[in-house]
Amino acid sequence: MLNPDRPAENAAHNAAMGPAEHHLRQVLAAMAGPAAQPRADQTAAVAALVEQRARVLVVQATGWGKSAVYWAATAALRAEGKGPTLIVSPLLALMRDQVGAASRAGLRAATVNSTNLDDWDAVFDDIAGNRLDALLVSPERLGNAGFARRLPGLVAATGLVVIDEAHCISDWGFDFRPDYQRLAKTLVGIGAETPVLATTATANQRVTLDVARQLGPQTLTFRGSLARASLRLAVVPGLGALERYAWVADALDQFPGSGIVYALTVAETERLAGFLRASGFEVAAYHGGLDTGVREGIEDALRRNALKAVVATSALGMGYDKPDLAFCIHVGSPASPVAYYQQVGRAGRALEDAVAVLLPAETDERIWDYFATAGVPDPERVGKILGALAKRAQTLVELENATGIRRGRLEGLLKILAVDEAVRREGSDWALTGKPWAYDAERWQALAQVRAREAGLMRSFAGGTGCLMRFLQEALDDPNPSDCGRCSVCTGQLPGPGARPGAERVEAARVFARGQDVVIEPRKLWPSGGGSKGRKGKIFGCSEGRALAFADDPGWAEVLRPLFAAPDGPAPESLLQGLIEVLGRWRRAWGSTGVGRPVAVVPMPSVQHAQLIHSVASHVATLGRLPLVDALRLVRPPPGADAASGARVAALLDALELRPEVAIPAGPLLLVDAQYRSGWSATVAATLLREAGATAVLPLVVHQLP
Repeated sequence: MLNPDRPAENAAHNAAMGPAEHHLRQVLAAMAGPAAQPRADQTAAVAALVEQRARVLVVQATGWGKSAVYWAATAALRAEGKGPTLIVSPLLALMRDQVGAASRAGLRAATVNSTNLDDWDAVFDDIAGNRLDALLVSPERLGNAGFARRLPGLVAATGLVVIDEAHCISDWGFDFRPDYQRLAKTLVGIGAETPVLATTATANQRVTLDVARQLGPQTLTFRGSLARASLRLAVVPGLGALERYAWVADALDQFPGSGIVYALTVAETERLAGFLRASGFEVAAYHGGLDTGVREGIEDALRRNALKAVVATSALGMGYDKPDLAFCIHVGSPASPVAYYQQVGRAGRALEDAVAVLLPAETDERIWDYFATAGVPDPERVGKILGALAKRAQTLVELENATGIRRGRLEGLLKILAVDEAVRREGSDWALTGKPWAYDAERWQALAQVRAREAGLMRSFAGGTGCLMRFLQEALDDPNPSDCGRCSVCTGQLPGPGARPGAERVEAARVFARGQDVVIEPRKLWPSGGGSKGRKGKIFGCSEGRALAFADDPGWAEVLRPLFAAPDGPAPESLLQGLIEVLGRWRRAWGSTGVGRPVAVVPMPSVQHAQLIHSVASHVATLGRLPLVDALRLVRPPPGADAASGARVAALLDALELRPEVAIPAGPLLLVDAQYRSGWSATVAATLLREAGATAVLPLVVHQLP
């Protein structure tokens, strides 16, 4: 250690240092203070990059100092006159933190991503003028034609390539991203004289070996213990949806400091944040659907402790830097222990004690299954895509109509095919490359088996079968797992509210959840591409609607889950009362929007839920003293739920018609349905009713599906 009172000794020590250690000490002093000392593996990794031009993989726990390795290597290589460092970073929040860290280390860094297109020319001018030490790019940039044209020159000028959160390039990684792998393939294929560094805190042995293989056969791997001594892990099992909300509120009353509350879906972040705000807490919802400026503001507010908590999806995860984050609560389980470890790793980096609590949910496995299958190509669907593109290049909308594949699934499949170099973007079109594509059954079956194993591990973790920290260490193949002596299994003690929240908070959560309006936004435009039987352009059909519940709504989950799992039957009394309360709140908007009070109630025809719909429509009509007008009928089965928009609309126009013997009242109509997903059934029904004389059609739905 350097002694500030003995400058001569310090000078001799500095002279004995190699450039790697010298720059590492400077970076650590700038980032963490003059007392910070380099770890042995940090020094060795920087030396390998700077002196050997090696390919290096660093797998170390969050807070270990992986970023110090690439900033020190950057400083050393720049001092030798090498070009800037190119860093691949998966999240905007992570890139913003890295730019700030570079500045603290005395380096100049900038980013190129989807939110700063206007800055690209200035950034590349700075690179050409040797005014930047590091450039951070998001993996999706390779799919951008403008960036792809600049990439060869950029790579040629690069002094160091860094792949941050490198587990993303592995099929086996918990957060595998095709775009990330595509960019990584390009960068690791550069000349042997350019060093490459890959870093992650969340790689088990299989992922570590896979990433090292992709980097090259001479890759040096530095792997350390992944135990986090500052974390107190806990699992609180057996809570219902409303109890989980109440538990979080009680915990925020008791936990010191500020933290993150993770949820599995965007809808859950908004609902839970709304309840916590109504309970008097300063919180914000955070997810990928928010504008960049909004996300940045929330990140900064949490850093300043202006917020008690941020209720977030995994979009606020990798690399978010708040060393004094005091707690991390999961409402619902991530799909694997590795993903869970990555997220709880945000907490306790500069604290001696931080709390991480998992509240498992009954819906976890269904959500895991959805995300697990979303990233796996289906050979039949891929065949439809390749067959359509064999005729000619097509836009995304044209492909959707040609294949009948829904937009989200189609985009995911195109991304996988682009990584496999079977298709490419040409402006707004997709086209074949000429390279054949074959379904790699062994690869995808192996991935499915890994995902199933991870789900089993997460079930065991949530069941508290042993020391929770040791469990995570073993799941990540830590070479030295050991019992922590601090978790809820080791101590038998639960933090905060304990095993159950207060009854008053549970009731407050119920009242809040059942008092929220789920607004249904109407479809605006008919699908393009000729799939709507002559209907095109703006839709004059549905007005704004309302639903009793959206997705896994905590206020109604215990009612809706058995209702839709059972054979069709009339609605229970609690559901009918809930819908009447929805109408009571909604009716205040009818006059202000110019729609007016409905003059009749129209039930949607249904194969699966006819009794449920009729019971709701009859109840509403009776209480509202309105006629029940059975105006619609199905003349053939409706299309499947997975049909693309154009194909679905065409099929609905064939399947749904007005009863010729029923007169359509001239005025606003309330259209009652059991479920609402794409909105095309209600849109087609409303269009038929409007064409027959209705002045407006207002959908009232029991359950809106995601």
